[in-house]
Amino acid sequence: MTATENSREMLQIAAAAADSKGAEDLVALDVSEPLPLVDIFLLATGRSERNVAAIADEVEQKLLEAGHKRLRREGRQEARWVLLDFGDLVVHVFHEEERMFYGLERLWKDCPVVPIELPAHVGEADAARGSSHR
Repeated sequence: MTATENSREMLQIAAAAADSKGAEDLVALDVSEPLPLVDIFLLATGRSERNVAAIADEVEQKLLEAGHKRLRREGRQEARWVLLDFGDLVVHVFHEEERMFYGLERLWKDCPVVPIELPAHVGEADAARGSSHR
C-alpha cells in the first residue's frame, strides 16, 4: 500500500506552510505499509520553542483552510514536539534537541521517503539564476 493522492496533496500544503515559518530538515515518510490508518509522517524542525509553535500553528491553519479536519493536536503548550494528526497525514514539529533524541527517522528507516516540492525562496531563485544584488 502507498500514500494516497489526497495525503500527498495534504503533505505539500503542510510542507509549504512549515517552510514559510522557517522549518528546517523537512522529511516525509510513507508509513502506509506499517500503519494502516496513516499514510504520511511529515517531520520538521524548529530552532526554538517559539519557532516550533509558529510552524505548527501555520501548518494547522493552512490545512484547515484547505478543508482538512484536525483529529488531534498534542504538545502545543510546551512546543518541544508538536504532533498534528490530520488522519492520512501526521505532522511532527520538533525542537532540534527532541528531533535528535527521539530519532523518528531511525525508527521508520524502512519506510520510503515521499518527495516534497517547496516553493522557491526569492534569494534562492536569484542565486540559481546566478544574479547578485550589490
